[in-house]
Amino acid sequence: MDNYSQMLAFIWATEHGNFSAAARAHDMSPSAISKLISRLEDRLQVRLFQRGTRSLTLTEEGSAYLRSAKAVMDAMAEADSLAEALPSRVSGTLRLHTMTTFAKHQIIPWLSDFLKQYPALSVEIQVGAQYVDQFEQGLDLAIHSGVLPSSSRIARKIGESEWVTCASPEYLAAHGEPQHPQDLLQHSCFNFSFDSPWNNWSFKVAGEPVTVPVVPKSTFAQGDLLREMALAGAGIVRLADFHIGADIKAGRLVPLLSDFRLGIKEPIYMIYSNRKNLSPRIKVFRDFLEARLKEHPWTLLAAAG
Repeated sequence: MDNYSQMLAFIWATEHGNFSAAARAHDMSPSAISKLISRLEDRLQVRLFQRGTRSLTLTEEGSAYLRSAKAVMDAMAEADSLAEALPSRVSGTLRLHTMTTFAKHQIIPWLSDFLKQYPALSVEIQVGAQYVDQFEQGLDLAIHSGVLPSSSRIARKIGESEWVTCASPEYLAAHGEPQHPQDLLQHSCFNFSFDSPWNNWSFKVAGEPVTVPVVPKSTFAQGDLLREMALAGAGIVRLADFHIGADIKAGRLVPLLSDFRLGIKEPIYMIYSNRKNLSPRIKVFRDFLEARLKEHPWTLLAAAG
């Protein structure tokens, strides 16, 4: 930093002709300018100026150093101008990890519009049911729900989701609609094949939370497979409303046991490694996603229940 200040003081002195004029132009004292240039000469072990009473004259070494110093300053100015353009330059590859169902039902529907708006940007989507910290491997963003492990990562809440017990109208016409959570034990139900809180079918009965020990007819590794079973009329499932909100709105699936809902909302987070100096590609994706969620909210139970 001191070397840079010495170089600036030297250039200012040559531009203004003496230390006093250079000091006035840059809100410094003449002695401060003089000290910086003296340190520069001591460091270079050459005399850069012939000092007169009213003016300065460059030595041969001073003239050579001035050419080099100006080249350095020009290069720095060019680097700064390139850096200033970076926040508006959205390019490269955005690497995202999220739940398969969130990718399919909440990102893919608008992704083509996003890519048209930012043609120099590509998006790489990795999917998995559970959050795994992969930022050290080049991940930019993660979107996951539920309780996140404690870490130094930044978690920005972008929404919340409620788990909905539902079935198709065809299944209900054939098997009847459960009127109490315990009735689920007499129905064909489907669950996830991995250990997860999502497999707990919890309700409020007589003001208290109760978990019904549903025994699934089949289990699946992906929520979309559970959804397909329900749509096919095979039985009852419990899925997030961000996943099946459109199906409920269209009448393809019917919410069940609404009077026994716990009403617990599961937060959905956008996770990134650091809040400071956020990459432009992360900012535009975040803003685009949040705008879409405001335009097309998935929470339907308040109206449906």
